[in-house]
Amino acid sequence: MLIRSLWAPALLCASLAACGGAETDAPAAKTDAAPAEAAQAEPAPTAAPVAAVDGARIIAADEEPGAWLTHGRTYSEQRFSPLSRINSDNVDELGLTWAYKLDYDRATEATPIVVDGVMYVTGAYSVVSALNPVTGTELWKYDPKVTLTKAREGCCGPANRGVAVWKGKVYVGIYDGRLAALDAKTGKVVWEVNTIVDENRSYTITGAPRVVKDMVIIGNGGAELGVRGYITAYDTETGAQKWRFFTVPGNPENPPENKAMELALPTWSGKWWEFGGGGTVWDAMAYDPELDLFYIGVGNGSTWNRAVRSPEGGDNLFVSSIVALRPDTGEYVWHYQTTPGDNWDYTATQHMVLAELQIDGKPRKVLMQAPKNGFFYVLDRETGELLSAEKFAPANWASHVDMETGRPVETENADWSKEGKLVSPGPLGAHNWMPMSFNPQTGLVYIPMQEAIAYLAPAPDEQYAGKGTWHLGAQPLALPESKKDFDGAAAAHRGHLIAWDPVAQKEVWRQSHVTVWNGGTLSTAGNLVFQGTADGRFVAYTADKGEKLWESPANSGVMAGPITYEIDGEQYVTVAAGWGGAFPLALGGLSLAAKVQPDSRILTYKLGGTAKLPPPKPGLIEQPAPPEVTGTEAQIAAGRDLYNSHCGMCHGPNAIGSSMVPDLRYMTAETHAMFPGILAGARAQQGMPPMMDVLKPEDVQAIHQYLIKRANDLHDGLKAAAKAPEGEGGDRKSVV
Repeated sequence: MLIRSLWAPALLCASLAACGGAETDAPAAKTDAAPAEAAQAEPAPTAAPVAAVDGARIIAADEEPGAWLTHGRTYSEQRFSPLSRINSDNVDELGLTWAYKLDYDRATEATPIVVDGVMYVTGAYSVVSALNPVTGTELWKYDPKVTLTKAREGCCGPANRGVAVWKGKVYVGIYDGRLAALDAKTGKVVWEVNTIVDENRSYTITGAPRVVKDMVIIGNGGAELGVRGYITAYDTETGAQKWRFFTVPGNPENPPENKAMELALPTWSGKWWEFGGGGTVWDAMAYDPELDLFYIGVGNGSTWNRAVRSPEGGDNLFVSSIVALRPDTGEYVWHYQTTPGDNWDYTATQHMVLAELQIDGKPRKVLMQAPKNGFFYVLDRETGELLSAEKFAPANWASHVDMETGRPVETENADWSKEGKLVSPGPLGAHNWMPMSFNPQTGLVYIPMQEAIAYLAPAPDEQYAGKGTWHLGAQPLALPESKKDFDGAAAAHRGHLIAWDPVAQKEVWRQSHVTVWNGGTLSTAGNLVFQGTADGRFVAYTADKGEKLWESPANSGVMAGPITYEIDGEQYVTVAAGWGGAFPLALGGLSLAAKVQPDSRILTYKLGGTAKLPPPKPGLIEQPAPPEVTGTEAQIAAGRDLYNSHCGMCHGPNAIGSSMVPDLRYMTAETHAMFPGILAGARAQQGMPPMMDVLKPEDVQAIHQYLIKRANDLHDGLKAAAKAPEGEGGDRKSVV
């Protein structure tokens, strides 16, 4: 029998940005994964669900350690909890107490908010649920009804990282670009605004908003698809726009919006605005109420290749930068650029942490970040002065950061504008969006670090091709088609949890995982660090030494950052589980090492919990007999390039799929027969976007013949593996 890991019937390729997955995007059946008696056994929380959060309450968050009031628990975004009822002495008694099934089995990345007896959490396509945090009972749900094919216009799946709460309202950034204020008691929409400045561009929202001084602040995504980045503040009561800060200049024929854009404009060349410029603020933000500074992390340039977007070079401010703003007005105060002239998708949108550290024997108010580029930065958060920067992960693009200039010293390997180079970190980064945490008791930062490489090769003639199309200035991502080379590429992707001393700038301990794309971290006063893993586990370690003390199955890959809270003297730990995002989508088969299926839930644990998850989704199906290859070698070669350009970012490069969306080497005879119609939109209602705006009929035929060829390659490989003695190629999962 020919089998491999898959979770849904095979469908057809989406666009290179689509990841809209057809049947994969149908809402999941709404059932509580934990036994009913587990939910019924717990008392209801005593507090009324009013979400009465304001700035004073967040500033005084340590006075109510049982709540989780904002994305990072406090404005400082440390993700440290003073709770210690669950600690290193008793964590082995932790057990699941309830699980809540989310509507879509797609990338699940949210940090829940728990306040006044209610948990507010999001799933894919920006669906918001209000839950009883003791029992997991649903109190209300808000579905913004995002069109499923909108996934084509985003980078890495229709994820959402959570909500903000403020004075009785819940704020959610919606994948299609809307920002909504909901009544915290009922989930009804109070107001809604469209944050998109140009409907002809592929803007999305995946990040969690922050609320500061009665303003809800949100950024957008879309740099890979050709947009201009910005961040916007809206009045919390009315939704009226208060200010907007663009992160890169627009068309120089138009006057710069402010002094910051005047500063940035000379650092660009060419016609960058045709590609948008990039610099999206799609995740990290933090606020210092004492300094009254609001910090944003800015993303990569558009295109990735600076030689395309800015041919005469330049730093390209403010891509890949940390920028400090005045929250009242959005006025620029200072910036530090982690990757000048970013050429590698080295975003600075990764989690930022504010803390006080003893630097050279003196207390300093610092901002810490471990962005994609592999260097750990410590900045003075009042001035932006660089205090230290050292590698926390392998990085061959730069040797070190020059402390006099604050600039990385690039190596010969860095420049791929003329010829391809193997670069580390690759675009996945040494640290992606998964939040790190800082424990002031140990003085350590806990980072989901990863080793990931990429071969980057130029595509210098690229032109902006419109909405829903990736614009990298690079050749499409591809994977080896030989087993030996493929296995080598998979082995080069390694994930770790590291404890980092930000003062000494050195690693203190590490725990290694089976692959990259492991979850965010939570540290607690109980000498614990919690992290979920790509291979479907939720794990607790000692914060000081990194000893593994406990783990529990999660049924799916865990990427989100955990939280902890306390109600009526009982401490709980919650994490959102659900596989997805850039790694399984864009790199397809490399993610199979995780051996998980997309299965999205909110999981909550307590001491003595006895609830059980259902069995994991089955992961093995029979490969249908593929049709005969009838295309010419030239047609198949053209189909390979077309597939990797328009389909590979979703269904996996070189037609080696992950468990996230259908592996197209497993198409049924029916799907093969429908192939042209599906690309014309026959399965749009199931999430598969139409593609004929970017493909010609002959392109469709070429892609189809390439997929038939790859199906036959797999068929032959699986037959050989089935006949091979154990240990001599008989591992079916590695057949490519």
